[in-house]
Amino acid sequence: MSPFHQILGNNLVANVTNFTVWFAITFWIFIETQSVFATGMVAGIYLVFTAAFGFWLGSIVDHNPKKLAMMGSSAVSVVFYALAFAMVLFEPQGSFSNPYGWYLWLFVLLVMLGVIAGNIRSIALPTLVTILIPEGERDKANGLVGMVTGIGFLTTSVISGFLVAWGGMVLVLVLALAVTVLVLLHLGLVIIDEGRAPPVPGVPSEPGRVDIAGTIRVIAAVPGLFALIFFATFNNFLGGIFMALLDAYGLSLVSVQVWGLLFGLLSTAFIISGLVISRTGLGRNPVRTLLLVNLVTWSVCCVFTLQPSIWLLAFGCFIWMLLGPYAEAAEQTTLQKVVPLERQGRVFGLAQSIEQAASPLTAFLIGPYTQFVVIPFMTDGAGARTIGGWFGTGPDRGIALVFTVAGMIGVLVTVLALNSRPYRQLSAHYAGGTATEDEAGQKGPRPA
Repeated sequence: MSPFHQILGNNLVANVTNFTVWFAITFWIFIETQSVFATGMVAGIYLVFTAAFGFWLGSIVDHNPKKLAMMGSSAVSVVFYALAFAMVLFEPQGSFSNPYGWYLWLFVLLVMLGVIAGNIRSIALPTLVTILIPEGERDKANGLVGMVTGIGFLTTSVISGFLVAWGGMVLVLVLALAVTVLVLLHLGLVIIDEGRAPPVPGVPSEPGRVDIAGTIRVIAAVPGLFALIFFATFNNFLGGIFMALLDAYGLSLVSVQVWGLLFGLLSTAFIISGLVISRTGLGRNPVRTLLLVNLVTWSVCCVFTLQPSIWLLAFGCFIWMLLGPYAEAAEQTTLQKVVPLERQGRVFGLAQSIEQAASPLTAFLIGPYTQFVVIPFMTDGAGARTIGGWFGTGPDRGIALVFTVAGMIGVLVTVLALNSRPYRQLSAHYAGGTATEDEAGQKGPRPA
């Protein structure tokens, strides 16, 4: 088995483990406290940590061997999970049932730091695709990365639910510690030739700086690259609507058992698309592929809740999940070609900070807005009187209206992007080849 496939499998196990812990603590904290505030705070902590640490974690990836950075990620997770496990064992009576107690939130902080440490892997993996995979095959490799993400998405919520039901956070943390140690040991045995030049005696090495300004200059030197990152951020911003409302809408149509089974089956679309991309690639212009995929998904979002049908909802979700890895692989393939390797960790980290923060932020905002504005609007308000005759009325139709409007906004923004100058510039730059960091710096604006 090639080093890339070994790393891919290793990352799959590590990611499933870390995100199982995240899902599990969310489930568990609600069971212990019966507090929606507490579960919301867990999502908020993840949002803040992801946004705050992404760029710094990217600098770690850039200034160290990628394998060492990934092993360090697992080692740090082990330390934080072990500290959290000790807190579970020595918990003062009733401390975890108080949603405002310091003991509970110190425990949550330790667990979430262990989860966030795993984000180094999601930054390092696309840089290893650049190193280990020839340029013409990277889009296919990125498809496999998307498939791994899909498998993790398919299994995480199921695994975490069973673990919490069977043994609470004790069982979750015991298994997380055991599996993370095994992942660390396995990765130590994988041989990776990163092509790093040995240090030259008497020549000082580059300092391990975060260097936000330098990375921004590199991004700015690639025409349209900032626009690509902000477009992905906008998509995630609208995608937060799914995070906040999809389960509520699905459960308005079917029982929790049926919805859980159906959602698990639909998640296989991630795996299917990853396999297809690994065989066919993304075409000559991944930027165009990214925008066309978004045009289809947002068009589907316009119609998949027009009527209260579980089959219509299932079809829309399947298309959404099927095309999602195409968008992710297209963005990664573009960045891998147009960004110098020595800066890719920080660029991926910056993109992670900006893009991944968008969905939870929308989830925070759209829930209250839907509850207090849109649902009354479609229950006995002006919306119910105006379109309720054919669209339907009630809380579920209020949620459906949010999806429809989000889809319309997504289509409009994607059409504008397809006809924009940054899209044409980035497409031309991608076709022209890769710049070194020195070349990118020369083309970009000079620091003051």
